[in-house]
Amino acid sequence: MCGLCGALGGEDHWTAHLSVAEQADVRRRQRAYRIGLINTVLRAPRLTLTDFQSSRYVLAGATGKRAIVDDLGGIWQQAETMTGASLDPLDPEFLDGLGT
Repeated sequence: MCGLCGALGGEDHWTAHLSVAEQADVRRRQRAYRIGLINTVLRAPRLTLTDFQSSRYVLAGATGKRAIVDDLGGIWQQAETMTGASLDPLDPEFLDGLGT
């Protein structure tokens, strides 16, 4: 089976919801903004998140390891799998480090 088959579905995560009146360019801008924020958080464990066909995300590590993530909810689990460490984006020490 082709790996592309899993990428043909739409993004159903609640963060991707737009009303009918909103245009595709608004969705792309919002998605790019979310990716930028997430990359700020992922900088510490040396991971990066990129868009994949406006329907999925690619999480990449410093060693070249990559994984396709379906939605925002799966990013933290995959990040922990890739780094082998527990990541808590709400940890007070971690949040303090974001300001520096």
